Amino acid sequence: MLHYPSAWLQGVSRGESIACELRLHIIDGTLKAGEVISENRIAADFGTSRSPVREALKSLSNEGLIRLERMGAVVLGLSGKDVEELYDVRYLIESFAQQRQAEEGNAKLIGQLNQLIDRMQLAVKYGDIVDFSYSDFSFHEAIIIEAKHARILHLWKSIRQIVLTVMLITTEEVFSQGEAKLNSVIDKHRAIVEGLQSKDAEVIQKVVHHYFADSKLTLHSSLP
Repeated sequence: MLHYPSAWLQGVSRGESIACELRLHIIDGTLKAGEVISENRIAADFGTSRSPVREALKSLSNEGLIRLERMGAVVLGLSGKDVEELYDVRYLIESFAQQRQAEEGNAKLIGQLNQLIDRMQLAVKYGDIVDFSYSDFSFHEAIIIEAKHARILHLWKSIRQIVLTVMLITTEEVFSQGEAKLNSVIDKHRAIVEGLQSKDAEVIQKVVHHYFADSKLTLHSSLP
């Protein structure tokens, strides 16, 4: 069973750490749609009081992954349609963020993105699924933050945790396909950097479109 990386939980509240673990188990299908989860059971499983459990369930309810019930919740899960829509929202956010870079250009961002690609390559070398997925996530988030658009950032934050969790699951699947597949993922990120360096809005749009079309294929083969 896949567990949420402890390194990603530094500085978060107990409630959010419980939410992270439950979110992973809902999205990877360990907790199935229709399953009832009780506050008491979760509190016992995590060795905590019910207060952080309520905080966790509220977060998951806001994300549409569960429906709150008295003293617990019913799992709604993440359907194929939900995942498609999640990636549609990502596509809209990242298309906007990257187009914004075409207008402004940013050498500091390009340097940051290249460093993250280097980290992804190192993660392949050492077979580190966790660091690869987090570097991949950080690559996309850096572009969104650099757009310097408060509403776009607010929209991103509303799906951020689900995206990070989905990336962890899909990265495990990509690692199982071997080094050639991993290198193709890295090449797609290099193409994004080259697109941004071109400062050509049309080139950037084509790269973003190709990236997300390919990512959707990986997504469908990775999630239950």
